[in-house]
Amino acid sequence: MSAPADFRRCPLVLVLLLLFFLVLLALHFPLLGLPYFWDEAGYYIPAARDLLLHGSLIPHSSISNAHPPLVMAYLALVWKLLGSTPTVTRTAMLGVAAFALLGIFLLAERVASLEVAIASTISTALYPVFFTESSFAQLDLAAAAFTFWGILAYLEGRRWRTALWFSLGVLSKETAILAPLALWLCRLGLGRRSTATPGDPQAAPPDGPFPEIRLSRGDGWPLWLPVVPLVFWYAYHWHQTGFIFGNPEFLRYNLTATLQPTRILLAFGMRLWQLLGYMNLYVLTAATLLAWQLPPLSDQGRQRPRIALDVQFSFLSVIVAYVLAMSVLGGAVLVRYLLPAIPLLMILSMSTLRRRVRAWPWAVAIVTLGLVLALIFNPPYGFSIEDNFAYRDYILLHRRAESWLEMRYPTARVLTAWPASDELTRPYLGYVTRPLHVLRIEDFTAQQLFAATEIPDGFDLALVFSTKYQSPYRWLERYRIWQQWETQFFGYHRDVPPRVAAQILGGRLVYEDEKKGQWVGIIVLERIEQARVTGRPPATPP
Repeated sequence: MSAPADFRRCPLVLVLLLLFFLVLLALHFPLLGLPYFWDEAGYYIPAARDLLLHGSLIPHSSISNAHPPLVMAYLALVWKLLGSTPTVTRTAMLGVAAFALLGIFLLAERVASLEVAIASTISTALYPVFFTESSFAQLDLAAAAFTFWGILAYLEGRRWRTALWFSLGVLSKETAILAPLALWLCRLGLGRRSTATPGDPQAAPPDGPFPEIRLSRGDGWPLWLPVVPLVFWYAYHWHQTGFIFGNPEFLRYNLTATLQPTRILLAFGMRLWQLLGYMNLYVLTAATLLAWQLPPLSDQGRQRPRIALDVQFSFLSVIVAYVLAMSVLGGAVLVRYLLPAIPLLMILSMSTLRRRVRAWPWAVAIVTLGLVLALIFNPPYGFSIEDNFAYRDYILLHRRAESWLEMRYPTARVLTAWPASDELTRPYLGYVTRPLHVLRIEDFTAQQLFAATEIPDGFDLALVFSTKYQSPYRWLERYRIWQQWETQFFGYHRDVPPRVAAQILGGRLVYEDEKKGQWVGIIVLERIEQARVTGRPPATPP
């Protein structure tokens, strides 16, 4: 595409960006005022706040994880202009999500067709993990957005744009370097060979998707250039903190502790499930596999074109790179780490459906319905509560309980676990109006609660909650070996319910709430209750 054509298309692109943003804003409108959730509250919001208040790229209120600062800088700038409320933050992140959807749309249109672009964009927007991440102040969606734009520029032969978009990606999150390096390796494997030959009935028409990648083997510098800003960032982080890849505990949790063959194989299987089946993606996978059994359709005597094989290999190289790398990296096997890869697979699948299924819009409708159902209803297996509307249930449960706690026991010493420990001590997260005194434990297993009874200075009450979603079906938990693997490699534990926790701690359950498998409870020690009745201060434990 020539420069004048780019210029003429610019207004249309801006209109599409505004349209995507307004649609996302309407869909997320009831969720915009929710307090910050989980990793938002634990790291990204405090890091952005430190940047806003102190101008520091290295957070002070949280231990640095060495994540590049672009998203936090973006939020700090938005807060500077509009204020640092959750509504402003979530609206700003919806702008990033709209930019990502625009990249998906233009990429799918460029390599396939307008119909495939529309189907891919809708399915991506309604995919539960993308939907929830759209308003979260986290890094993965921004990294995915720049990755989509980088791939588009790469396939169009735009060298400097390729380098720019991928560089912004790695400055959003360091793992975004996987995409350009995967494309470079794919380019080495493909060489300059075109997979479409003149006269091939399956080849794309000249005015349609291009038949080969335009970068030659010796033209890979745009794919390597993003390494430079990443190296500079890590050098700066090492100069400021003495650590290159974050604090030692972060490095241990996300890398050194994961380098075990059994864990890598298990994580690889989990990543394949997340890519092909998780949150009703198995509907799309099954539809694609069935479509492959059908012959290509013809329009006016000409077969519907497929995505050029070079492009398919490029997409698959990025997908494989993320699945393999994320089977090794990351202590938590979170689906959001695959956000740069899953929409690429959706584009390939939607193209296959259009090429081989005459009633393909109905197939897309069924796939989309499955994604919407997964967004609303919890699946019959274990999942991360950030991956569908379960995160809203968590926030509402905690906001009600912690507001109740603050109103009745504002000076109490509260025993709890993360992330409630941050929610109670950082009012700007949106749960309490003033900080409470907190004693933190790891979780609410019986072992941790029994250990808490031995705390020398004691505590006044405990805020207990479900730290993991427990599926009522427990398909794999029936097998002892799976329980052993989950505990050893993935931090699995079972929180005791509130009434059992009250018995262990020697207190009385005064507040309990539950919604769709998640729960929260407040336990008051008996001496605190006696003090409220008699008006005398509680006795200090020996």
